[in-house]
Formats: sequence, C-alpha cells, structure tokens
Amino acid sequence: MTTQHPSRRNVLKSAGGLTAALTLGAGGVLAAAPTASAAGDGFGLHIAEHNEGDPRMWYYRFQTAAIGWNPAVNVLLPDDYHTSGRRYPVLYLLHGGLEDFITFDAHHDIRGLTAGKRLIVVMPDGGRAGWYSNPVGSGVGPRDWEQFHLAQLVPWIDANFRTYAEYDGRAVSGFSMGGFGALKYTAKYYGHFASVSAHSGPASLRGFGGAVTHWANLSSAAVELGGGSIYGMPIWNEARVSADNPIERLESYRGKRIFLVAGTSPEDIQGYANETVVLDTQREFKANLDRVGIGHESYEVPGGHFVRRDLLERDLRGVVECLRKA
Repeated sequence: MTTQHPSRRNVLKSAGGLTAALTLGAGGVLAAAPTASAAGDGFGLHIAEHNEGDPRMWYYRFQTAAIGWNPAVNVLLPDDYHTSGRRYPVLYLLHGGLEDFITFDAHHDIRGLTAGKRLIVVMPDGGRAGWYSNPVGSGVGPRDWEQFHLAQLVPWIDANFRTYAEYDGRAVSGFSMGGFGALKYTAKYYGHFASVSAHSGPASLRGFGGAVTHWANLSSAAVELGGGSIYGMPIWNEARVSADNPIERLESYRGKRIFLVAGTSPEDIQGYANETVVLDTQREFKANLDRVGIGHESYEVPGGHFVRRDLLERDLRGVVECLRKA
C-alpha cells in the first residue's frame, strides 16, 4: 500500500469526474454550484423527497437500488454558504446502531457545534444495524449501505454542493457502529478521507474474541436483515472480515488525522453495546498504530457508550484544522 497522499491535482477515485475537474487548481472563492433540487438525479440516486427551506439544514430522501427502502440524508451547510460563493470541506458524520440520519441534529446539537465553522456536514441514514457494509445475506431485500454511501452519495454531494471533491477536502467521523464505519471507509477507500474519527467505535473485528463481528452479525440479523447477516453465520466470510477490519489495514491510515474516543466503564447504555469491547479493540488498534509509527489522537475517559459533547466539539475543531480551508 502506498503512503503517498492523493493530490488535489490528481483524478479522484471516488468520482464526480466533472466536478473534480472543475475544482482542480481552483481558489477559495468560486462560482456557485447548482442546488441539489435544480441539478436533479444522478449516480444511481433518485430524489424522492427534499426540503431546502431551512437556511442551513437541507433534507433529502432517495430511491436507490442499493437499499430496499428510501434512505434519507441531512446536509448541514455553513452559515455563509448562500452568500460566500466559496467551496467547502465536507465531514461525513455517521450515526450509531438503532439511530438514523437525524440523530446528531436531534440529540447532539450539531448545528450549535458547527456554528461559524466553514464546513459542510453530511449525515446519512446507515440502517438501524447496517454496519456501513454490503451484507453477505439479507432476508428483506437490498441493504448495501457501503455502496449507497461511497459509490452514490459521496459523488452526488460533490456534484450538487460547492465542495472540495478530493482527499484533503473530506473527513469522516461517527459514533459506535458509525465509528467503526468511519474507520472502515477510511481504510477501504484510501483516497477519500484525510481525517477519521471514532467516538466509542470498535476498531477491530477480530479482537476481544471476535466480539465485534458477532455483534454486527447478531444485531443485523435481528433488526436490519430479516435473519441475514453482515459477515455470515455461523461461518464467517473471512475475506470480507479482513477487508473491513481496521486493524488489518494499518498502512491505509498513515499520514491521516486519527481521532479516537472510548469510555472506561462497561455500562451497557443502549441495551446492545458494551463499552468494554470498544475500549479493548481501540487499545489493540492504537498499540498497532504505535508499532508501525502512525500517529493518532486518543482519549480514554470515564463513562460508558455515549457521545461526549466536549470531545465531539474538539473533534470538529480538529477536522476544520486538518482539511483544506474554505
């Protein structure tokens, strides 16, 4: 695996080819991009519903062959988006299990935490137990969340908003299942994200006796896939596990900003997640990052499995500092 950073003058892996071409070499202030409703559909997505009435929080619901129902996305815009003509870096913020696209707005004051920050925040549905994956099997139709997010949503966002459609213009962060998704997406899609954050997100599928793989399989079977699973039950698809496992893809994190949070108490806050597993896998991950000389910022703090506002706020500051400036 090469450790060279993808340049903003290189062609993007993730698409928006035309958008990327228009962005290359551009300065901080550019002509306005079309609104999403004006630009219409694309990238395998059809807009089923949308609301752009709020000056900052725009809402979309899509039809897509990747998902058997219409998933939604909230796009939180900077305060000056409509007047500046600038392009902005983007943070993809991923919710945890049994949550949805409104969680960070409804429960974690993402509007207040980003006030005054020149950052677009994209908050997509990821399924109640979708694990940011294309599952091995589903009893309820397609639930290919990885395809929806990486092959469809990311290029759609770049085509419809004034973004920096390139490596140093994107970050990904998440809580719990979403923290795992952020780590996974950063490793598997090397040229997409310059910063990754996991708030109480497990960092090893095989650690703690394979507890996270079991957690993903059992939760998805129960509430997401109608008896199907992410990695296969009772026999895992070992190649799929290795491809998704952050700790088996260490070189993909070299040179990137890494921000990790875990609680030190075992409380089973949400009825399905034990923070002891998160803490153990993050410690294993950090030890391996240290072993190969990859820097990271990490916090082990009192309490169990929940989003800590002060550390989310610190993470957001770090994201803005890390990414290309608007």
